[in-house]
Amino acid sequence: MPVSGDEPTTSADLLTIGAFARASRLSPKALRLYDELGLLPPAEVDERSGYRYYHPAQLDRARLVAWLRRLGMPLARIRLVCDLPPARAAEQVGAYWARVEAETAARRELAAFLVDQLSGRNSTMTGTTAPLGIRYAARSDIGRVRTRNEDSVHAGPRLLAVADGLGGRAGGDRASAAAIGALRRLDHALPTGDLLNALEQAVAEADAELRGLVAAEPELAGLGTTLTALLWSGSQLALVHIGDSRAYLLRDGELFQITHDHTLVQSMVDDGRLTADEAATHPQRSLLLQALTGEKRVKPDLSLLTARAGDRYLLCSDGLSTVLPADRLHTALSAIADPEQAVQQLIELANRAGGPDNIACGVADVVELPETAELSAPGR
Repeated sequence: MPVSGDEPTTSADLLTIGAFARASRLSPKALRLYDELGLLPPAEVDERSGYRYYHPAQLDRARLVAWLRRLGMPLARIRLVCDLPPARAAEQVGAYWARVEAETAARRELAAFLVDQLSGRNSTMTGTTAPLGIRYAARSDIGRVRTRNEDSVHAGPRLLAVADGLGGRAGGDRASAAAIGALRRLDHALPTGDLLNALEQAVAEADAELRGLVAAEPELAGLGTTLTALLWSGSQLALVHIGDSRAYLLRDGELFQITHDHTLVQSMVDDGRLTADEAATHPQRSLLLQALTGEKRVKPDLSLLTARAGDRYLLCSDGLSTVLPADRLHTALSAIADPEQAVQQLIELANRAGGPDNIACGVADVVELPETAELSAPGR
């Protein structure tokens, strides 16, 4: 909330940074950071000492910032909320908290699963008593600009995976194919028990294979790949993620991004140093902080979710997500029932938007199966 300009401000009206910190319940260190980010600049700064002074009218905004930080809201989103009219700000807080609750529910399910496993009860998390299967489709496309396709995909009754190879002539296509190949066996030899350990082990094997490629062919140094994959067993769904390929969930008419980009620009957004709009056009938006390269061990993001009948999952490389905003993804995924047709439409839309990169895209629908059916549905 801006300081009112109706009356002139005098030095006597201003609060020192210490007094303002106590009144707002924000630390002086936090206030200095929020000044740097433009979130809460002081009303006046002493030219000689650099000491910051704040107007009492800024306390409302400062207290709102403090409350939102207590919710765990990222600074970039706090800046957006603080600049909105009250009614729209309330909508943003509600939407943020709905996502927090969804993520907390997923962690609660994982915690219950681990408690059961470690205590020997070995129960299975289920969201429904009916057996579940998937209808699926996946494709990769070279796009309209690139001369080779370095993206790889896999879609099967248990596994959906996408990988975006890095390195150009340094073997990005081989890197993505190796990553998918290491996971593909899980589609045919599903492990019993811990799906997360199975995915983590498969990622380690993929990383070792990349290391072997570079050792055998030193000219491939610099190759790498992203990797995002979903593995199903009954109503359990395990997700592994490295890089800036993405996974989305369409549930009850709402589209959620369920992975977090491992990029420099995303880290700057998380820290409040960039807005989402600024990140979309940032010259370093493709700079990865994590990828499979075989050079050093990576720690992938792993999570365990509960699938529900009616869920639709989208996995894609940044060749799709950077050219189609979330609302267009939502429209296409909501309007087209058949996974194969949905994949084709998404790739076509990306190419219509210029197709500046290779495109990898996989769609899987969770469906209830008859009691006598296999826990997988026919698909491509």
